[in-house]
Amino acid sequence: MKVGWYNAILQPGFHLPYPDDTLAFVVLSTPSMFDKALKPFVNKERLKIIRDPVDQCVSHHLSHVKEKFPDQKVDVIFDYEILPSRKPKFLAQTAAHVAGAAYYYQRKDVKLDPWEKKKIYGVCIHPKYGGWFAIRGLLLFPDIQVPFLEQSAPVDCVSTEEKRIELLELFNFHWQDGRYRDIIEVKERYSEEQKAYFATPPSERFQLLGLTQEAQRGTFH
Repeated sequence: MKVGWYNAILQPGFHLPYPDDTLAFVVLSTPSMFDKALKPFVNKERLKIIRDPVDQCVSHHLSHVKEKFPDQKVDVIFDYEILPSRKPKFLAQTAAHVAGAAYYYQRKDVKLDPWEKKKIYGVCIHPKYGGWFAIRGLLLFPDIQVPFLEQSAPVDCVSTEEKRIELLELFNFHWQDGRYRDIIEVKERYSEEQKAYFATPPSERFQLLGLTQEAQRGTFH
């Protein structure tokens, strides 16, 4: 995507500090990430894991991406990073939408709003994975300008009013059961092991990966 696509639809306080034509890539993780990336990473790096294993795994792999471009400056922003003002460094769902990766369904996408004064949060849905994916970060190439890059719209896979209302209802009021993730027919979803992992409080996830002792030991060094 181009940074300008993102900045154009946000208030200045959320703008990325790069020229409009700067090249950027939104990084997604798919359901297979758990088995193909996280578990091998944990097995190999278990003595070095002292914070969230998924965050550390993503950081590990994106550092390898940077190494593939030794002649380029590559900036990485992770989805969990925040500014001193406590605002996120980038709005992940907005970035995924403008990049054409996943459609960001929001209250404004519903014509007959049934929620009155309730706070309703939006959610991204991927045309292949539904809600069974995550936005992990943003890769920016400050020295690469792409003025002629054409924007592709995300696939509007929840196209009816009824389904959009159902999606936002499920996400806002029943998000724990994960039903919103299956709002469309999906090609792949999280395994039962992966569902259990993400349903577990973060402080207890180390134990699921067999990391309790190592992780605790690591935090003291």
